Amino acid sequence: MEVAVEIRELTRRFGSFTAVDRISLTVGAGEIFGFLGANGAGKSTTIRMLCGLLRPTSGTGLVLGVDVARDPEGVKRRIGYMSQRFSLYEDLTVIQNLRFFGGIYGVSGDRARERWALAMADLEGKEDRLTRDLPGGWKQRLALACAVMHRPRVVFLDEPTSGVDPISRRKFWSLIDAMASEGVTIFVTTHYLDEAEYCHRLALIHAGRLVALGTVLELKEVFADRSVIEVAAPRPAEALEALSGQPFVVEKSIFGTRLHLVVHDVEESSRRAIEILEGQGNMPATVERIAPSLEDVFIHHVEAEEARLVAEGPRAE
Repeated sequence: MEVAVEIRELTRRFGSFTAVDRISLTVGAGEIFGFLGANGAGKSTTIRMLCGLLRPTSGTGLVLGVDVARDPEGVKRRIGYMSQRFSLYEDLTVIQNLRFFGGIYGVSGDRARERWALAMADLEGKEDRLTRDLPGGWKQRLALACAVMHRPRVVFLDEPTSGVDPISRRKFWSLIDAMASEGVTIFVTTHYLDEAEYCHRLALIHAGRLVALGTVLELKEVFADRSVIEVAAPRPAEALEALSGQPFVVEKSIFGTRLHLVVHDVEESSRRAIEILEGQGNMPATVERIAPSLEDVFIHHVEAEEARLVAEGPRAE
């Protein structure tokens, strides 16, 4: 596998706070690689280091073989980057934004490249629209088109669909798939778990640390010797409290109006859960076995990491 991005013990501290803690991973050429974590987990800080925008405290980051600490400008010339904040000029038209970024990337005046970008983003016929008047999904597609005007081999997308409606999000991911099929490496951060399912591989990050890495199917193997049951009860918060501490419950979490319980014995655990909730007056309650979701996987790893952090105590500087 041709390696597009390689990270070895990458670390970033801000004073006494460790935002990214010794992350190591590799991303292959043409791979859609998802970087998944809650807000504040260290996703954007990692992206900024890999884009040459923030110097690592220690460790190594290589993008297309270029060291992000030693040659950040060389990295910037070779990549595309789309920040989580909309970064285009609202008072310029679609084509003016494309030409502006084309000039930055050294492809100014390349009309064929402009036509390609417009077609790729499905913005043909919208060239003279002011950017501030575009719907949110169109703005995101324009931002992506501007980021890839120079046809980079690696593109970093930092929560690119935040605040975008579901239909626009799906269309945006179709663009990502098309780029990956042409050999472009996509490194994307997201906190949308449904989006993460589109990625070839995922890295789960929590409190600056890499806690899991693999395909969606590989990550779900954490439940290979256990099962997930879903409990529907009239008062889920009370139901969660009633089932907390029960010996048959390995892990527990609340999902909207339902509970997810990780158990070893589905039949016995289901019977005991209904029995307990009936005794607490939280009935009618129903229980069914479900396939573990990516959210179940994420919660499992976050809770395991939290327990590990408590056991380790304060991090050494």
